[in-house]
This record gives sequence, structure tokens and C-alpha cells, in this order.
Amino acid sequence: MSPSVPSVEITVTAPEQMRDLGRRLAKLLRAGDLVMLNGELGAGKTTLTRGLGEGLGVRGAVTSPTFVIARVHPSLGDGPPLVHVDAYRLGGGLDEMEDLDLDVSLPESVIVVEWGEGKVEELTDDRLHVVIHRAVGTVSSLGATPGPPETDEVRHVTVTGLGERWSTVDLSVLSA
Repeated sequence: MSPSVPSVEITVTAPEQMRDLGRRLAKLLRAGDLVMLNGELGAGKTTLTRGLGEGLGVRGAVTSPTFVIARVHPSLGDGPPLVHVDAYRLGGGLDEMEDLDLDVSLPESVIVVEWGEGKVEELTDDRLHVVIHRAVGTVSSLGATPGPPETDEVRHVTVTGLGERWSTVDLSVLSA
């Protein structure tokens, strides 16, 4: 019998709530943690990471590392640095990621990888998957039609812990 996989679903209705979720998530993280963020463009991955950076107390503004691929934000205190990676433009798997030396950084850092699915799972069996689904209107026979303005900011966030590290972590504190 395999242990249950901890998971929580959270509805977020504004960018500030996404940052707050990042700050709450930061309280659960420690050096050696890998967080994989997945969701369509504009879903809020960088906004969540900005909140993580605030919660971890790291230096520098957390912005999308799309063009530099990775940014390291050192801790302002005694916590771990945040390594923020955007794998969107990287086509290959871990081979292409090896140039970033994430396996070297992982033991002493919190690594957050946007668009990392299929690219960084080999780094560790213990990882947190965060999937952000954006409610972007409905689909009709004519194609996508915009939803009401109030649904433009709605996000459904699923946080799932994989591996022994996350088997005993109470992820329900994220929905507080």
C-alpha cells in the first residue's frame, strides 16, 4: 500500500492573493526543495514566485527569468537562497538543464522552476508540483469567448507533494 499523496486545491481571485499564497508556501519550504510551477502564460507563476521570495526573505526583485533562464536571489537572513528558473525556452530535458548546475544548487537552495514539467523531475524524487489553471472564459463552436471580467483573475491552484519529504507535510495550511 503506497502512502497517500498530499494535495490541496486553492481558488485565487486576485494577484495579491497569489502573492499571499507564495508567502504561505515559503513557510513550508527549506533548502533542498524543488518546486515545479506549471500553468499557461499569464497564469500567475511569477506572481506566486514573487510571494515565495518575499516569504523566504531573499534579496532582489523576483521577476520572470525568461530571457536569462535562471536567477539566484540570495537570502537576506539565514534562510536558503531562491533559484528561480524559467524553462519555457528550453526544449530538451535535464540534458539542457545541466548547464544551469541545478543539481549542485539544490542541496542548499530552494529551486523554483517555471515550465519544468518533463525537464527537471530527474533532479529529485521529492518535489512540489504547483499547477495553476486560469479560468479564461468558455469555448463555443466559434472559439474562445471571453468570460465575465470578474473571472479574468480567477485561478485554480493545485499543490501536490511528491516523495518522502512531502508525505507528512500538511498542505491544507496553504488554503488558510
